[in-house]
Amino acid sequence: MVPGIASPRPHHRLRLAFALVVLAPLVGEFLLGNQPVTALPAVLMLAPMYGCGALLIREAARRAGGGWPTMLLLAAAYALLEEGPIDQMLWNPHYGGVDMGLAYAGTQVPWLGTSAAMVQDVLSMHTVWSICVPIALIETFSADRTRPWLGGPGLAVTGVVFVAGSVFLAQAQYQSGKFMGSTAQFAGVSAAIVALLAAAFAAVRRPLPPRDAATPAPWIVGTAAFAAGSLYWAHDTLLPDGASPWAPVALWFVLAGGIAWLCARWSRPHGWGPDHRLALTAGALLTYVWLGFTHAREMDVPYGTALLGNVLFGAAALVLLGVAAMRLRRRVPPAEGG
Repeated sequence: MVPGIASPRPHHRLRLAFALVVLAPLVGEFLLGNQPVTALPAVLMLAPMYGCGALLIREAARRAGGGWPTMLLLAAAYALLEEGPIDQMLWNPHYGGVDMGLAYAGTQVPWLGTSAAMVQDVLSMHTVWSICVPIALIETFSADRTRPWLGGPGLAVTGVVFVAGSVFLAQAQYQSGKFMGSTAQFAGVSAAIVALLAAAFAAVRRPLPPRDAATPAPWIVGTAAFAAGSLYWAHDTLLPDGASPWAPVALWFVLAGGIAWLCARWSRPHGWGPDHRLALTAGALLTYVWLGFTHAREMDVPYGTALLGNVLFGAAALVLLGVAAMRLRRRVPPAEGG
């Protein structure tokens, strides 16, 4: 038995792990509105990559003694892995039958081999919503959120399933579009992934020191998360006509840097606790609830069917947040940093 893994409730830990594997693709694809409710069985194909990826990130960070800085950096590496080597959306100008080259032409960076705006969208979607939001939600139901959920065999099985699922989706994507990125593109994204992995585990050795300061109310934290996410995803509507295509790129740096600075500042005082983490998670999750409705007309199903899916997935998200909040109120753990 691995030291530090033992728990009097092993079955509960496995249920938490399974819940994360299922929730990650539901948030990452269905709540976002990329997939209609009629495609719900596709969760079985998406869970090995999305869900096992989220679980591996959570387990790696917790086993290493890392917190959210480590998980965020690992999630960013996952984002580049999924949209780079696995499905190649970063490079394929006709990904999914959509003229991605035209949509992102204004921010194309030749030496990067892709668009700056696309890289930002990929990092935003997968780092925050596909990986970190599901982890934070499921950890709410854990009595000790820092404890690993899997032993050695479970971790090995999760890794094998993740690799197999990723290879399957990569092959399916290639067969669909017959597109293959260049050697330079694969090498560049691989170098970026390795750098993010190294930074993630370096963050374990350099935790931020605590601060002696007041902690804002949870509703302020949640509002900030919702506002930052909403401002970014609504930039097409908010920016004036004729604005430079680089304006959203600059906005992303302002919002991402601002919310990262606030979270690092707010989470270091001793008053930071589970209510604040849930509020932060709720603000991000609710951003996807409204964003999903804006994608209803883009789905390959009748508009009414797409809206029905938005309503069902949005309602499920609200219920899950409500249950998580009730769970916290019953447990009432002490405030903690990190």
